[in-house]
Amino acid sequence: MEVELLSHGEPLTRDRVDVATLFAEHHLGLVRLALLMVGDQATAEDVVQEAFARTHAGRRRLRDPERTLTYIRSAVLNGSRSVLRRRAVAFRRAVPYEPSIWSAEHAVLLGEERREVLLALRGLPRRQREALTLRYYLDLSDLEIAETMGVGASTARSTIARGLAALARVLGEES
Repeated sequence: MEVELLSHGEPLTRDRVDVATLFAEHHLGLVRLALLMVGDQATAEDVVQEAFARTHAGRRRLRDPERTLTYIRSAVLNGSRSVLRRRAVAFRRAVPYEPSIWSAEHAVLLGEERREVLLALRGLPRRQREALTLRYYLDLSDLEIAETMGVGASTARSTIARGLAALARVLGEES
């Protein structure tokens, strides 16, 4: 499927950002990223949709069209952080309740090991969780992770290493 975006009657040119193509190529991976951050499919899809909608609306203001995907990844991470902040505020104000139990359906679909890893991943500090998610679920390089998170490549590498060590401790494995 070939998509051509028009902007006020002008055909899409090389220097313009083709958000529809980026959406077609990267939507699923970005939803997975958001899902690992926020924990539920519907919210993850909303976060990614909002990131693409904002990118599309502001595509003329993007300084470097080549970095649009990096911008969208950052927008997904920022949107996920906002969701988690809102949840934390709501949780602090909520009446205490018993924690939810995984349904049999989830246990069958995810499998015991995967569920343990995901739970351990969610228990990591935010930056470590983000770095590991970007590395192992989106297969990004150190440089791409650094750009997405807004840090240096060495900081990205050390954050990944600390995250892996913490994950290994939580899961009871040796590093």
